[in-house]
Amino acid sequence: MAITYTWKVVGLRKKNVGDLSNVVIAVRWTKTGTDENGNFGKWNGVTHLLSADVDPNNFVDFNNLTEEIVLSWVKPTVVGQYEQHIREVIEKEIARQKNPEVETTELPWDPSTGATENT
Repeated sequence: MAITYTWKVVGLRKKNVGDLSNVVIAVRWTKTGTDENGNFGKWNGVTHLLSADVDPNNFVDFNNLTEEIVLSWVKPTVVGQYEQHIREVIEKEIARQKNPEVETTELPWDPSTGATENT
């Protein structure tokens, strides 16, 4: 099962830090996996960034940020067991779409629900 993964930034939290304005301190993002049949699963994540780690010499003004820049801050934090967990959740969602659960009100022991009893 080949899954293609895509990332999307869906929100930013910012604040002023020292002499810098609009410093991003949190990123809301999604990672979506889609199989060859169009079935997909999604993970919603939040990555918190430490304002103390902001380098004033390499600071990118908020209005000049791109999704690529922001994702370059997020992706290095999604590694190891955390990344594996995300992939497993996405794969389970895809599997559920391929073989969905069906809820029924027919009860095999109750003929009034339309089920027939085999004797």
